[in-house]
Amino acid sequence: MDKQQLSKDILKLVGGEENIDQVTHCMTRLRFNLNDNQKADKATLKNTPGVMGVMENGGQFQVIIGNDVPIVYNALVGNMSKSPNADNATSSASTGEKKKRNPVSALFDFISGIFTPILPAITGAGMIKGIVAILVALGWLSDTSSTYIILSAIGDGAFYFLPIILAISAARKLGSNMYIGAALAAGIMHPTITALLAEGDSTFAGIKVIAATYSSTVIPIILAIWIASYVEKAVDRVTHASLKLLVVPTVTLLIMVPLTLMTVGPLGTVLGNGLSGGISWLFDNMSIFASILIGGTMSLLIITGMHYALLPIVVGSMTTLGYDFIIPLMFAANLAQGGAAFGVGLRSRNSKTKSLAYSTGLTAIMGITEPAMYGINMKFKKPFIAALIGGAIAGGFMGIFNVKSYVITGLAGLPSVAAFISPAISTLLYALAGGLIAIVAAAVLTYILGFQEENASEPVAAPAAEPATPAATTSAAVTEEAKAQDEQVFSPITGEVKPLSEVPDPAFSEEIMGKGFAIQPSEGRVVSPINGTVFSLSKSGHAIGLVSDTGAEMLIHIGIDTVKLKGQFFSPKVQAGAKVSVGDVLMEFDREEIEKAGYTTITPVIITNMHQYESIESAGRTTIKEKDLLFTAKA
Repeated sequence: MDKQQLSKDILKLVGGEENIDQVTHCMTRLRFNLNDNQKADKATLKNTPGVMGVMENGGQFQVIIGNDVPIVYNALVGNMSKSPNADNATSSASTGEKKKRNPVSALFDFISGIFTPILPAITGAGMIKGIVAILVALGWLSDTSSTYIILSAIGDGAFYFLPIILAISAARKLGSNMYIGAALAAGIMHPTITALLAEGDSTFAGIKVIAATYSSTVIPIILAIWIASYVEKAVDRVTHASLKLLVVPTVTLLIMVPLTLMTVGPLGTVLGNGLSGGISWLFDNMSIFASILIGGTMSLLIITGMHYALLPIVVGSMTTLGYDFIIPLMFAANLAQGGAAFGVGLRSRNSKTKSLAYSTGLTAIMGITEPAMYGINMKFKKPFIAALIGGAIAGGFMGIFNVKSYVITGLAGLPSVAAFISPAISTLLYALAGGLIAIVAAAVLTYILGFQEENASEPVAAPAAEPATPAATTSAAVTEEAKAQDEQVFSPITGEVKPLSEVPDPAFSEEIMGKGFAIQPSEGRVVSPINGTVFSLSKSGHAIGLVSDTGAEMLIHIGIDTVKLKGQFFSPKVQAGAKVSVGDVLMEFDREEIEKAGYTTITPVIITNMHQYESIESAGRTTIKEKDLLFTAKA
């Protein structure tokens, strides 16, 4: 591929040099701060050979390149009349991002940053509620037994104490003390306060305290933590270092707990109830129209990132009403994407396209849509339109039969059907029927509409880990023709093993970059997971590229968006080109300081040349130590 031509195409498609304020790159992508994101031709960029994907995140316009990003970056800068300094660009971009970020983008980033980390907790609790509902519906568990009571408490606990969980997540996102946030939430939920507010007439220092219920609520605590972050930082600025530990939490809590009880909390409660009530009214009075509209546009919302705005609505409806209308429509939209991919597989005459379409279609109906959506449906255009129509048809069906979800699920796919079980088993049956309609409608429409396949002879391949410098890439390149062997990958970090789906970055969670697992570190050290060569090391130290002696290309990416730290808190122990063995120390990092700076340290460990392997086989561990077997890449 001609990297010089690719750089020229990218320069043109992002709106030309005059539209670029700053540009830099990290281990996975070109990062643009554009004067106007609307001037960039995203659709054409996504279909440009050499471009693996396009994302907008936190005000940045990001173009995923893969292995050759430094080469493309250098060529891009060479084609510009003024050449930005990479280090300065990173700094300026960070400043520019804050300056240019519009309120909608900032709101979506804030909401996703709060809710993404807590999804495992509420998803797990929700699934337990679903299991209990199944057991009761089948008559295997009495709803008066102590077992039922205990299981119900496990399922309800995360929702009842949701304000405390949200307080921790929101404080972390805002860069304030998580435990002060938790204490604030615990204060307004204390049983004594709850009983006092239930009596109605209460005052604090002569000021009326408005009665409100805070268990299972969303908006009141988010508003309270947002204001508390400013109070905490203001008090911290004017307090002597020797007194911070005593003064800052004391003053923050003394100000914020009464303020929340008197003003912020009641206001948030009114807003939350109004939002949930409005959605409920919409589906009660305009159910079919709303269901068709949301079911047909849900995939578009996911592409733009606007689906994050639905998270507070879903959680709020579930906690206040006991059910939600939006998750069934996500279910319909996801299965429609899978159906459209199946339609491509049925019609395509290309064996590679057929294989990719069927595999990504199956993944989509299991709830992970991006491989099918980006790799097949949007690539051929008409299948994506068919998927939108299929989602709208299925959404309308679910609206007619008033399908609700009674559990918050992590992935809206077939594994989450327990979410639709209610006292009436018909809800589950209508949900399954709606899902089948989505698959069939999208597949049939795709087959009828057809698509141009002249550019589809080679399916989209997962990008390889990108090097720090072109020279490092050349010295450690692995030929495509090399026959892969099974590769055992040992853990580079001590911590908790997570699926990639829990990584808050679609490039990893949707396996665009490759397959593997993530680790939530408990220690700040990275060792080599294989015997091989370090072929790339980012300037910021947050990402390491390796190639094993048998040809497996790997990426270890410490944290998400940690490139913005510009190397702070990272201490590399090797250089690009170094030969390493399993257990050799590659990097040390200050985990606590990185998290205090507002970044997650979850670390994807992935094989980036997955086109040379059949599958990834987990070692089955949930917690892991350095040099324990993490997974095996099967050739």
